[in-house]
Amino acid sequence: MSCVSNKREYKDDYPDKTLYIPGPTEVREDVIQEMAQPMFGHRMDRMTDLYTTIVEDTKEFLDTDNEVIILTGSGTEFWEASTLNLVDENILVPTCGSFSERHANVAERLGKDVDRLEYEWGQAIKPEDIRETLETSDKHYDVVATVMNESSTGVRNPIEEIGDVVAEYPDTYFVVDAVSALGGDYVDIDEHSIDVIFTSTQKAFAMPPGLAVCVVSQDAYDREVEKETSSWYGGFRRCLDYYDRKGQTHSTPAIPVMLAYRKQMKHMLTEGHLGRDRRHEEMAEYVRDWADEHFAMFPEAGYESQTVACIENTQDIDVAGTIETVSEEYDMVFSNGYGSQLGEQTFRIGHMGEHDVESVKALTDAIEDVAGL
Repeated sequence: MSCVSNKREYKDDYPDKTLYIPGPTEVREDVIQEMAQPMFGHRMDRMTDLYTTIVEDTKEFLDTDNEVIILTGSGTEFWEASTLNLVDENILVPTCGSFSERHANVAERLGKDVDRLEYEWGQAIKPEDIRETLETSDKHYDVVATVMNESSTGVRNPIEEIGDVVAEYPDTYFVVDAVSALGGDYVDIDEHSIDVIFTSTQKAFAMPPGLAVCVVSQDAYDREVEKETSSWYGGFRRCLDYYDRKGQTHSTPAIPVMLAYRKQMKHMLTEGHLGRDRRHEEMAEYVRDWADEHFAMFPEAGYESQTVACIENTQDIDVAGTIETVSEEYDMVFSNGYGSQLGEQTFRIGHMGEHDVESVKALTDAIEDVAGL
């Protein structure tokens, strides 16, 4: 294996940058400070107090009767775990961008038979297409796996309507990747029969990276119990049974990040799920209006993300150069288009977490200044 980079020593003199990327996002100072507490053992009573607090607070915030798992790792852990836990053979994955495509790739690497329902990048998944596929296919699909917020294209898929469709097929389970949306875009998990929905802490939860959060229905738990094989680390039964017995995680957790989680979730409970939803909607509406004035939104109309704006570069500005100059002159960071497919054709603004319209306006003002809009 060749070495792709020489060592670059980490220093202590980096300028602070305000993050408007699709994650990680800004974290409150008092939340960051929580991570500096003295270390304690992950099998102590103190850990039980900490873990049960964050789990039960998360259930309260999301207003769900389903079970919550919080594990050390990226939210993408649950691409793998949900596939291993629920799929014997066939899985249907609608793809409309990079992350939904990656979900399909994960299932293929795990040896599952994957059928893609493919959409052009920028288009949203349609519930009626899901229904038609489930009705006409000669296969039984164990799972329909859908991304809620395709952050590569800025598309917010109608997972509520899709969930209502999948609910008509009781032996098919509905899995939702909500990594870049949950906590900033309201979804009624129980009402729309979502069996598994997961996220990462560094996105709309506005916490440090390092934890994956997964909400699991009783039906999904029972399904895993019936299977002969499942994920070891992310197994629903293993995680939830250990929580029931011990009030802790089965493996060593990232305790400092969980301390930060506890603090931030108290802030989130104070604002409320609907309150955070309204604030994110206001930011999204502001950015869309700004984009319509100067550029154009990339996603299909009516399906724009509430947390990540993907903006079409209709003025042919130097996206990479603008990003670099805004970073150097304003200490603000936003993102280019995702990968070679969108590259300079689009750019993205993450308006999630603890941002508000005022802070997002500071970024768009900077972009206007640098790009000469």
